[in-house]
Amino acid sequence: MKIVKKVLIAIVVIIAALIAFYYAMPEKVAGYMMHAARSKAGLTKKEIKIDDHNIVYLEGGKGPTILLLHGYTGSKDNWVMLAPYLTKDYHVVIPDLPGYGESSMIEKDSYNLSNQMSRLRKFIQALELKKFHIAGNSMGGLFAGTYAVRYPDEIISVGLFDAVGVKSLEKSVVYKMAEKGENPLLLKDSNDMTRWAALLFVNQPSVPYPIEKVMVKTALANRQFYKKEGKEIFFDFYSLEKDLPKIKAPALILWGDKDQVIDISSVPVFEKGLKNHKTVIIKDCGHLPIMEKPKETAMQYIDFIKGIKN
Repeated sequence: MKIVKKVLIAIVVIIAALIAFYYAMPEKVAGYMMHAARSKAGLTKKEIKIDDHNIVYLEGGKGPTILLLHGYTGSKDNWVMLAPYLTKDYHVVIPDLPGYGESSMIEKDSYNLSNQMSRLRKFIQALELKKFHIAGNSMGGLFAGTYAVRYPDEIISVGLFDAVGVKSLEKSVVYKMAEKGENPLLLKDSNDMTRWAALLFVNQPSVPYPIEKVMVKTALANRQFYKKEGKEIFFDFYSLEKDLPKIKAPALILWGDKDQVIDISSVPVFEKGLKNHKTVIIKDCGHLPIMEKPKETAMQYIDFIKGIKN
């Protein structure tokens, strides 16, 4: 009985220590969690120097290449829940765009569309990606579409997931707030997560405490930088619309039906401009289907890719 009692006490002590570590050192725990999630998705973190910027990216899988681009204030890890469905049959590359995530943020540099396209182009050339699928969510959709316009011979297909780039027929909730001088996509303080998440999701994905803690800390630390980047990219928000007919590759327009950031009325604008497209509407979903409904989004994307006739 004494041995059993000692074992039970030891187990209780270990559990208490783990709980204490979980809450006392959220950054370390979050690091372990993200590493585990990336590994499960078949992804490895890498980095490369492009001019003055150090670009950190995830890479994994074998087969045709898919380049995935995140949105404003986002990071490469926005795609981690979706990636496991792709790395089974595809070579996947997911960068932190310059100025975001773990990539360099250089205060004096500009992060407008022209400069970001130049950096993205050099990144693609450095990785020797010759012919590939490209997809982006939100601002990443603007980048993906713009790249497909500028370098059509490299692109097999383009994915536009709740993408920036055209003027929607109806103003979104976020757009109306922006008209009043707000940037509702930036966290105001450590208690602002609920408001922020309600704008992006219909049903917010479960986020472990350590990861949420790090997300909030990072978002607040980068708030001024994101504000600067937002102002720079704003002038290019509708720049893709006039160039849509120049996209040669088949395009997937995928949208959350309850997107409050980029209104779903953007869809017919994209449809009108694109020569070869497929449209998928994800039900009961907000601005980030890649996070809110990763499996459904991945299955729709894979089905689209497999349906492309060479």
